[in-house]
Amino acid sequence: MGRVGVDIYPQEVGVGLADVRHFARYLGGSATNVAVASARYGLRAAVITRTGADPFGDFVHNALRGYGVDDRFVTAVPGLPTPVTFCEIFPPDHFPLYFYRFPKAPDLEIRADELDQAAIRSARVFWATVTGLSAEPSRAATLAALRDRDGLHPTVLDLDYRPTFWTSPGQASQYARTALAAATVAVGNLDECEVAVGTRDPDRAADALLDLGVEVAIVKQGPAGVLASDATTRIRVAPVPVRVVNGIGAGDAFGGALCHGLLAGWGLERTIRFANAAGAIVAGQIACSDAMPTAAQVTALLEEEPGG
Repeated sequence: MGRVGVDIYPQEVGVGLADVRHFARYLGGSATNVAVASARYGLRAAVITRTGADPFGDFVHNALRGYGVDDRFVTAVPGLPTPVTFCEIFPPDHFPLYFYRFPKAPDLEIRADELDQAAIRSARVFWATVTGLSAEPSRAATLAALRDRDGLHPTVLDLDYRPTFWTSPGQASQYARTALAAATVAVGNLDECEVAVGTRDPDRAADALLDLGVEVAIVKQGPAGVLASDATTRIRVAPVPVRVVNGIGAGDAFGGALCHGLLAGWGLERTIRFANAAGAIVAGQIACSDAMPTAAQVTALLEEEPGG
């Protein structure tokens, strides 16, 4: 449940937008990408979001169906355009994003009274994002959906903090903490954890997230790998080496693989190792949604690793 849009990505690497000559169009939006990534593993995935009543909205529906993602909960908002997002690609670690979500993104018009509560409660995993808390009525709808889960595990909150969507980090922290009280899994990078719980120290961040009530806390540390913790286990997993082309979609690939591991009943270390490898595959390509790997591709990469 959350953001959707159309990614317009340059096909030239290391070139600023002012000088790019060729672009390609992809399905985008963090929650939507996670649904696409999940579907790659054979899971039945759907996304709750909204588009404009425009050709890009039609593209979103067509792309979702093409990826095997159920689009029945994707509705149009007349008068608001489907968002587009541009990026610049400067590997290995500089990927500026330019969000065109004006005057307001349709995915922030999700309403609580329009949610299919039965579908939310019956889903084997539910994924929501902090971005969905950045404005009403999406904020109330996201919190209502999380509460509808009534503590059912796994209910994942992606800390997904984008500064341009908020008036201040403090506002984001306030609502993130409210949402965490209804989640069972929290996942975010160091910046996102700092906003949510006030520290970017990985161990302290994990402790703070667990203290807020989640069962599993996952702290992504970029080149330092991932720390994950539950009530009995704390593990650290090194990153999978990759020649980074575009790091933007790696977190969403990690998210889809995380859903796969959680639903498969894998242990924490196996799940995080698998999710790490999925993220590495996407980081090595320009596209996000188009690049989401299959289980066979992730397994093959893991088998190439020492000890795999």
